[in-house]
Amino acid sequence: MAGLYDELGPVDDPDDPDAGEDTPVTAGIRPVGAGAGTDAVAGPGRSTTGPHGSAQPSAGAARSGAGPRPAEFFGRVRELKALHGDIERAGLNTISGRKEPRARVLLIAGRPGAGRTALAEELAGQLRDNYPDGVVRTRLTEPGGERVPTERTAREILGAFAVTTPPGAGEDELSEMVREALAVRRVLLFLDDAADAEQVDPLVPDNPDCLVVAVAQGPLTGIPDVRPCTLGGMDAKAAIELLARFTGAVRITVDPQAAESLAEECGGQPAALVLIGGWLAARPTASVADATKRLRALPHDSERPVGDRPLARAFRLVYETLPPSAARVLRLFALAPAGLVDAHTASALAGCSVSAARTALADFTALGLLRRGGGPAAEERAADDQYLVPGCLLPLLRDLLEKHDRESEVQLARARMLERTVRLLQSCRAITEPDGSPARKRLATLPRSLRYPTTAAAAEWLDSRQPALLASARLAVADGELDTLARRLIAALVRALAAHRGTEAAAPELYGLHQLVLDIAERRELHREQAAALLNIGDLDAQTGRTQDALARYRAALDAGRAANDLYATGRAMESVGGAYQDLQDWQRAADWYGRALAQRLSRGERADEARLYGRLGTVHTYAGHYGEALRSWRAAVAVHRRLRDLPAQARALSEAARVQEYAGRPQESLETCQEAVEWARLAGDVRLQAALQLRVADTLDRLGDPTAARLHRATADRLLETEGNAYEIRSATAGE
Repeated sequence: MAGLYDELGPVDDPDDPDAGEDTPVTAGIRPVGAGAGTDAVAGPGRSTTGPHGSAQPSAGAARSGAGPRPAEFFGRVRELKALHGDIERAGLNTISGRKEPRARVLLIAGRPGAGRTALAEELAGQLRDNYPDGVVRTRLTEPGGERVPTERTAREILGAFAVTTPPGAGEDELSEMVREALAVRRVLLFLDDAADAEQVDPLVPDNPDCLVVAVAQGPLTGIPDVRPCTLGGMDAKAAIELLARFTGAVRITVDPQAAESLAEECGGQPAALVLIGGWLAARPTASVADATKRLRALPHDSERPVGDRPLARAFRLVYETLPPSAARVLRLFALAPAGLVDAHTASALAGCSVSAARTALADFTALGLLRRGGGPAAEERAADDQYLVPGCLLPLLRDLLEKHDRESEVQLARARMLERTVRLLQSCRAITEPDGSPARKRLATLPRSLRYPTTAAAAEWLDSRQPALLASARLAVADGELDTLARRLIAALVRALAAHRGTEAAAPELYGLHQLVLDIAERRELHREQAAALLNIGDLDAQTGRTQDALARYRAALDAGRAANDLYATGRAMESVGGAYQDLQDWQRAADWYGRALAQRLSRGERADEARLYGRLGTVHTYAGHYGEALRSWRAAVAVHRRLRDLPAQARALSEAARVQEYAGRPQESLETCQEAVEWARLAGDVRLQAALQLRVADTLDRLGDPTAARLHRATADRLLETEGNAYEIRSATAGE
């Protein structure tokens, strides 16, 4: 299937995602009964915790301050008490009277589905008031099981404190920035789903006033004085109480022994109990004994570890009672980027309307197959909120997807999802355009569900969906068979981020996106796109002071541009190479590369570029002390600006020529050139430039020994600036009216 979708073109959605059959894909499974699927509401910056006490991890770092906590948490009293005791207990270095040099690390270990994240979140909530700078939470493992790079984790943590991170910075630099940021704060750092100690150790603050709570499946060997808390199943009382939240008290009271047996069959695992509870809530006439009997009748999967079997059986019981259409949609959620699903994602994957997808998401959530969450303040958003596919269920969903669905159908669903994301991003950017622009006119033709009511709403959507959007781009590139869609998705995401945040603020995200474009271009041998990506990455490297890295990118872009026979790319690359050498103060090489770029521009008659390159040559020749060559370059720039009738640029170039003449020890010629520049600035109507040049003339007259004339020119400059200031105030007042 390699290249199939590239040849056929992108698979589009139906014309209107709101159109079509509105019958829910989960028709007939919606739970009823007391407390079925109730979610506790978390405060801003927190993830939601469901009735089973399993927290909803956000895809990026979330920071929260003091405030009310979710109340829905069951059991684990002994474990919570032990964790509080570990915080107070003396560390290895404090026994001898020395203060602990690093933050205390608490480890909550257990299998996925054991409620380890819920316990960590409950602990963090209880301790929140002790850490005035907040709780910062981030995941260290992708839903697919891949390790999150430390560089990305560090950016998320720093972003929680609005610390700007340089685009393209490496793991060591960003880890050091994290330690510096946390060294002056009192923070609880919540590291969810850590793979090993190597992921955690670089993030541990060198500050004993901070606390690290890590969640992992096994030990974190190698981190000094880590305090582990290993979770097994819930105790019988808490497990039965959890079931009662779904079934109501009556069904538990009439057969308490069956409830105990059911909790035992579930291994006391909160995730398994939630699934069985949701199944019972959907069947108010079924008894707890019925659920126990059906669960026992299911065969054990001998290939799974013993500890994973209760959850697998509970999931199988729920899954096998779903209608075929609902089961298919649930399987497709394994494709959700970052494990996050919203109504549009579900609609595109299932090929149904957005309204039907919303109903399906609510139904799956009530059954415990999804959880509300996906980012800070999620509960404040309306029906298009995000849902999280529990990480413990993703392996089960992937196995079913591979077993029941053809590869072509899976790829088609993935393509629909990516195409829908592209259209949403295009709409997100289009709303930032002025009224009446072509983009706004196209926006008006889109289906209602793809439009945003305001620019602020579009920006909020972009912020809340960023983890899933970036994950979509990474997964699309890794797929290898949807490169056309991947390129369109990345282009749309780059434009949306730049439109809403500006290229400077979005630079860290843009750097990673350009890297993804480069991956596709290299794989597909798309030399023109390879050159463009390398130039963009090089520019970001140069802006953050990594000049040698930028130089290497520009040289590679030059090779790619030549391979593509792209004269624009080669010219741009040669000029950028010259700029890198200029930053390195290698004036000779800088002049050489500017000269090569200029020769190409001259051959193509690109006058604006010619003028700019003459100016850059004049600058480096001046730095090198080659005043004759510098003056010739600036005079050439003046001539080109004159042909272009760009009077302000002509005046500035003359001013630079005057500066070179002054450096060369020719003050009288410098004065005449500067006065000529003043006249061109006057003709251009550029009052501020005219005033600046008058001051330059005054300085030159001082050096020539004519202070009286110098004072006159300074007075003229002051008068011009005063006039311009008054005009600005008048314009501002008029605009205000």
